[in-house]
Amino acid sequence: MTYVVAEPCVNCRYTDCALVCPVEAFHLDDDMLVIHPETCIDCDACVPECPVEAVFAEDKVPAEWVQFTQINADRALSGLPTITARLDPLCEQ
Repeated sequence: MTYVVAEPCVNCRYTDCALVCPVEAFHLDDDMLVIHPETCIDCDACVPECPVEAVFAEDKVPAEWVQFTQINADRALSGLPTITARLDPLCEQ
């Protein structure tokens, strides 16, 4: 199992979750963060850090957002940069 960043992150992109990731599994896309499924160690550290509640265990992604499991994998594997520093979010909470 891995963790997945879903719809609430789109056009918001808080980086709090990435800062606590012990294996640097988060990657930066233009409008959201994604989690690399092969790097994620399922530690759950990122979930409580997301202020918009966009991170889910793969088997708990809400039905309306299941496509984000594949989106995370595709985008993370495409060579997007790893994110390890705080960036200003694209939205206001």
